[in-house]
Amino acid sequence: MRRTRVATLATLATLNVFALAASVAVARMLPSRLAALRVPVVAYRAPVGPGTVLPPAGGTRDTAGALPTAAGLGSALGRALTRAVGPRPGVVVADARTGRLLYSRDGGSPVTPASTTKVATAVAALAALGPEARFSTRVAESPGGIVLVGGGDPTLAVNRFPSADYPQPATLAALARATARALKASGRRSVALGYDTSLYTGPAMAPGWSYSDIRSGNVTPIVSLEVDQGRLTTAGAPEDWDNAGNFTPRTTDPAGMAADAFAALLRDDGIRVTGTRANAAAPAGAVTLASVSSPPLAAMVQQMLQESNNVIAENLARHLALAVDQPASFSGAAAAVTTELRRLGVTTEVRLVDASGLSPDDGITPAALVRILEFAAGPRGTRERAAVTGLPVAGFSGTLSAGQSVFGGIGGSALGVVRAKTGNLITVATLAGLVQDRNGALLAFAIMADQIPGAVMLKPAAHDIDSAAAALAACGCQ
Repeated sequence: MRRTRVATLATLATLNVFALAASVAVARMLPSRLAALRVPVVAYRAPVGPGTVLPPAGGTRDTAGALPTAAGLGSALGRALTRAVGPRPGVVVADARTGRLLYSRDGGSPVTPASTTKVATAVAALAALGPEARFSTRVAESPGGIVLVGGGDPTLAVNRFPSADYPQPATLAALARATARALKASGRRSVALGYDTSLYTGPAMAPGWSYSDIRSGNVTPIVSLEVDQGRLTTAGAPEDWDNAGNFTPRTTDPAGMAADAFAALLRDDGIRVTGTRANAAAPAGAVTLASVSSPPLAAMVQQMLQESNNVIAENLARHLALAVDQPASFSGAAAAVTTELRRLGVTTEVRLVDASGLSPDDGITPAALVRILEFAAGPRGTRERAAVTGLPVAGFSGTLSAGQSVFGGIGGSALGVVRAKTGNLITVATLAGLVQDRNGALLAFAIMADQIPGAVMLKPAAHDIDSAAAALAACGCQ
């Protein structure tokens, strides 16, 4: 045993000597430049915080650049706004931090706002309902059957949307599966189906709307039960994805389409639907068999603003009306929006007949739109912030991106810097939002033209307004 231990130690010693000699020999063979190589190390540095991309509204003047002057703004905007916008465009520019008026041209006169109305609707709905509000669609028991009860979810779909779509809507498919489980659990495999649209009242079309708005794919009649926002494929089926570019005619019977789709889904889930589906209110206090809920209000506001979605706007205003004890009708919703805006401090004129701006009978002053934006961007607008963060970004998203509206050609200094809501009707072009200028000043602006000389001038007018927004971004304007 002792001889074995001694032999082992001797062998290890010999190996060590050999390894040492070999390493010295190899080192002498290496090129001299390898002596400059160093083992990588991570140097310690104090964490660096992100810089401010857009300064927050409500900050002090010390943290921002010099404000543009009225003369400088007038000169820059005057060069951009040609005769294409008509004789009297309304323009207001203000310091978004303090609300200080910097420039106004007919800023206190009501202008047809088109879809910039949706900024007013978004802020009012968020203020009254909160960004986490959701709307439910349910199935209630009724004598001899069940009732599909519309809850005013404007994003409800028949089937699951593609995974890339945001927000993901609630679906009738999920509601049908849950309903079928509940029916089977009680031993029922056959049922009569009704549908309930009693949440809303009044006409389904606003003053100033016509059925050409449905045929052009801009809207569907506003009822509390609809799917896929009434959008149809060319074959006449619900579209089942969020295609804002679908301008094929929409359904004129959104509730009936939803009920038919739900009946088909129930059959697929093993429930036979008997009789004729009819619009009938669910009994008071009826037991709910199943329900599904919409995405949160903040997500729906973003979708509405990005797409300029009329159906979402009208439904959000109906829920606002319900929240403040107004009728859930066009007139009640319009009154609710204007009342809520006055509560938030918007004192200049807002005159509405709908909540989407599709009607040419609406009127909003540029000053009111700027005040609404200032509030949503400022320190008091925490509940309403989605009305700003949801706005399209120039050149990158929504109706300010290429090919998505007549404003899709916006470029130059506006790219990535202007965040704004677009609006257009046949002879109306409007843009309202926020921009950081060359000096770092955060400006709220509204540029509104409702006297464009003919439909053929709509695109040139929108181009001028795009150029005016880019001029604000490039402007030091002292």
